[in-house]
Amino acid sequence: MKKVRLIVILLLSLTISANSQRPWQKIFDPVSRDVAANFKSPPAEYGMILWWGWDGRMSDTVIKRDLDRIKAMGFRGVMVEAGYGMTAKYLSPEWFSLVKIAIDEAKTRGMKVWIEDEGKYPSGFAGGKFSTERPDLKMQGLVVTERFDVKPGEKIERKLPWYSISAAAFNSDDNSCKTLDVSSGVLDWTAPEGSWRIFIAGHRFRSSVTRSVNNPARGKDTTASLMDYLNPLATRQFIDWTHVQYKKYFGEEFGKTFMGVMGDEPDFAYTPWTPKILDEFKKRKGYDVTPWLASFFVPQLNEEAKRAKADYWDVWSDLFRDNFFTLQADWCRENNIEYIVHLNHEDQLPGLVRSSGDFFKNMRNVAVPGVDAIWAQIWIDQVADYPKLASSAAHLYGKPRAFTESFAAFTHKPSVSQAKWVLDYQMVRGLNSIQVMFMSASTPRATPAPSAPSQQRPSTQPAPSISFFLTDTFPPVAQYINRAAYLLSQGRPAASIGVYFPSMSLWYGDNESNTSALDLARQLMENQRDFDFVDEQALTSILKTEDGALKNLSGQSYQTIIVPSISVISKASLIKLQEFAASGGKVIFAGNLPSLTVEQSFMNSVKTIDLSWAIHEKSGKLTEQLMQLLPPPDLKIDKTLPQVKYLHRKWKDSDLYFIFNEKNETVSFNLFLQEKGKKQIWDASSGKISTFRGPSLVLGPWDTKFIVIKK
Repeated sequence: MKKVRLIVILLLSLTISANSQRPWQKIFDPVSRDVAANFKSPPAEYGMILWWGWDGRMSDTVIKRDLDRIKAMGFRGVMVEAGYGMTAKYLSPEWFSLVKIAIDEAKTRGMKVWIEDEGKYPSGFAGGKFSTERPDLKMQGLVVTERFDVKPGEKIERKLPWYSISAAAFNSDDNSCKTLDVSSGVLDWTAPEGSWRIFIAGHRFRSSVTRSVNNPARGKDTTASLMDYLNPLATRQFIDWTHVQYKKYFGEEFGKTFMGVMGDEPDFAYTPWTPKILDEFKKRKGYDVTPWLASFFVPQLNEEAKRAKADYWDVWSDLFRDNFFTLQADWCRENNIEYIVHLNHEDQLPGLVRSSGDFFKNMRNVAVPGVDAIWAQIWIDQVADYPKLASSAAHLYGKPRAFTESFAAFTHKPSVSQAKWVLDYQMVRGLNSIQVMFMSASTPRATPAPSAPSQQRPSTQPAPSISFFLTDTFPPVAQYINRAAYLLSQGRPAASIGVYFPSMSLWYGDNESNTSALDLARQLMENQRDFDFVDEQALTSILKTEDGALKNLSGQSYQTIIVPSISVISKASLIKLQEFAASGGKVIFAGNLPSLTVEQSFMNSVKTIDLSWAIHEKSGKLTEQLMQLLPPPDLKIDKTLPQVKYLHRKWKDSDLYFIFNEKNETVSFNLFLQEKGKKQIWDASSGKISTFRGPSLVLGPWDTKFIVIKK
């Protein structure tokens, strides 16, 4: 018995020790004294990460040289990306051996290592192994297998290929659509009056294009097919080819020097298909969707087709979450490393919904949700609040970090101050893990493809070289980002406003819901009212009603939920919102009220009835009257300055405010903060702490301030 107790105590102590070594993996409440002790030189786990492209011949000499130069630039970690021209083929034993050298050399320098989970992008083709070794697990799509016109009175009778499963006839005269019964494998139909076009749909192996380091052409094509993201067998095979091999070569450094793997833009270029999807659909929705599948592709969907398509999106997005993202997240968590990933089209939500299903479903179990900033998505002349997607997912589901991959294939060649602006822009929207990819200054810019998430050096370069246009002036910016990201990773988020995220309405084809949600986000930010997006599944599964608030897994409480102009909402959400309102919370519908309420399926949804328990602002705008109904502001300024943005986090004994001037002009104002106590300026550029006497605050062009209030 003594021996058993000793073993239990030992296991518990090891668990406690492991947890104490990894505070970056969990939400916790630090005291300001402890934060201050690490402020000047934060732990490497919080530091800025450089994408380290391995183009050309790699060796231990090159690895050591690069790591020395990367560290000298101020980076605390690297993201290893396989490149063209390597003598070690991606996923070969030689590749894993080189990565092990990088891990060992990073360890001696006190640096951290991440690895992109693919040989270029998007994630999920395993360097071409699915095409060559497991073609049965390649990506599939629901596609139009045939389309043709028929004349009035014309009889069509033909046997369909085995892969064609659904047919529809569309009349362009009146935009009507008829589903055609082809369950027997035969199309037998006579066209009535009208201008008819037949659409036949079926499932085929179809992959989005991939850029593979193992592709001799070095282009983007479908030679290396993506895996079937919806099939758990494919994901387990992917893990076995990648994650398991990394564990074999350097598993002893998991959670120490080696931090985790990153997924890059997994999504679908076609309507997804997987062999068991019809069975899953019927089990979840209670009806057979096959007759409507071809209707998804006609120029204008009728009401039944819109509902069936929305149900289909709900089902495949569940499968994407469970069979791709969650399986990888679980494996990484069980092996003490992090799974981090960003999707595609985060800045264009209708496109994101088409290709990824549901941002929040996909990110629910991911350790570090993320976005990327490419092209001109984030720049000084436009509004782009989409980084809020990743930070909101982290806040809702109790994740301490949210990341950005910035500057890959960037349209602009930013100066040092502009690069800092792009990162501050994202950090004030809640991102606190910073990855950057800078092009070499010594090589010309290549013209990137429209969806390329990364920028590679030309293949003529003989070996990797860390040579930035951000040279001598960059290390101070890296020091600033290291400290800022560290501060913004401590404690808990404090926004008390939630904005309902309209995934269900987007599945239903209501793109106005996207416009409305983003407009509300902009108005809140420009009026210094911080918020999180709150998705359907969080609202119905993890948010708990407590004392007139909805509490998430980060311990953050929302006192008001604003619902944008939407057409659809679930019955479960309405029940939760009504319960929240009855407990003292505020629910505001801004714009169109939902016309449909969904329980099991869109197909059997019913008309939305009584919403008298909620506040309704028909204009969809945050009017002065509506602003007065929001929770008391935690930060107020005495001028109208839309360019001033802020973020608030709570520590055990203090409150942190991060304030950012987004305009290239000096502003001054009186600042009033909700909390009382000793106010300090924590200067992330110098690492120094000083007293803030306020209330007057001056922010120079693109300036930031960190204010800590000790209670």
